[in-house]
Amino acid sequence: MNVKVIIGLGNPGKKYEDTRHNAGFMAIDKISDKWGIPVAQNKFRALVGEGRVEGEKVLLVKPQTYMNLSGESVAEVLKFYKLTPDELVVIFDDLDLPTGQLRLREKGSAGGHNGIKSMIQHLGTQEFKRIKVGIGRPEPGRSVSDYVLQSFPAAERPQIQEAVGHAADAAAMWTREPFIKVMNHFNSLQK
Repeated sequence: MNVKVIIGLGNPGKKYEDTRHNAGFMAIDKISDKWGIPVAQNKFRALVGEGRVEGEKVLLVKPQTYMNLSGESVAEVLKFYKLTPDELVVIFDDLDLPTGQLRLREKGSAGGHNGIKSMIQHLGTQEFKRIKVGIGRPEPGRSVSDYVLQSFPAAERPQIQEAVGHAADAAAMWTREPFIKVMNHFNSLQK
C-alpha cells in the first residue's frame, strides 16, 4: 500500500506555538483540520495522524524532538513503515524567503536550517521533497535564533496564514499528483 508522509517541522509546547520556527506545525494543523485527521497519536517521538485521502494512506507528522533533532523522529517513521525519503514531503520555515512566500524543491542542502540538517543526517540523503514557508530575515544585528522563536507580529499574520494555507494545499495536491507538477504550479504563483 502506498503511504504519503507529510511532515511539519517545529518545536513542541505552548511556548513555541505561534513562532516563526513553527510554520511547519501550522501547516500540519491546517491539513489536519481540512481532512479531519487528528494529529494526536504519540509515537516515533512525534504527534502523528493517520487517515485516507482519495484512496491514499496519509500520515501527518509533527516531530516532538525539538527542531534540531527532527531527523531522529522522521527516520523512525520511515523505518517503521518501511518507506524511503521519496515518500515524504517536509514543510518548514525559511529565513531566505520573504514572509509569506512559498518555494517548493525536490532536494537540496540544509541552507543553514537545523531541522533539515538533522533530517539529511538521519536519512542519509538530501533528496526529499520540501515546501518552504518564507518567514523573512531579522534586521541586521538581531539574533537569528531569537527571531525564529518569536511570534509573528500582527501585521504579518494574514500573510503567514495565507502561506500556511498554500503549503497545506500543495501537500494535498501531492497526494494525487507528481511533485514536479505541484512544484511547478505553486512556484509559478510566487512573485
